[in-house]
Amino acid sequence: MNESTNISFQKLEEFIEKMKDLQKKDKFDLSSDEDLSLALMNLISMEEHFFFSGAKSGDKRYYDFLSEVREMRKELMKKIERNPSYEEHCILKHLLAASMRLMEVGTKKLSEGKKEEAYYFFERSYQLYSLFWGINLKAVDIGEVKKIDDEALNKQDKEKKGLMAKLSDLVKKIIDCCIE
Repeated sequence: MNESTNISFQKLEEFIEKMKDLQKKDKFDLSSDEDLSLALMNLISMEEHFFFSGAKSGDKRYYDFLSEVREMRKELMKKIERNPSYEEHCILKHLLAASMRLMEVGTKKLSEGKKEEAYYFFERSYQLYSLFWGINLKAVDIGEVKKIDDEALNKQDKEKKGLMAKLSDLVKKIIDCCIE
């Protein structure tokens, strides 16, 4: 992705420190939110499966199941989102859905022995997942996304690692799935 944002490294570093401080004070447990985000991915996947099952079979009961799962997903999504606008809510949902699908494609490629292809899909899946957290935790202001330079976050960005790579690093630093 060549689009970048106007986030400063200092702002990202301040955000990381803020998250670490909150975690130390036991006021902020992103590991539970991470579990919930994965559950949401699976609920979105179930919605898709119920849709296709209904369409392929003609059995309208699948659409009823889809509706029930959708309501559960909407309710649970509110527990993980942090004050989203309507647009952000929709973007967050689609980021989770796309991340899940890419993860599934990667898993299938891995089972076929196509490791390099699998790794490619896994990396893209994690990038989208990281973008989900970047937007949800307000580390990325989607209203300020604009092109600066290939892979640069802003004019002061000398590393030019790219938004997705930096967000992946951010998520690795602040979300510890091993916190019980």
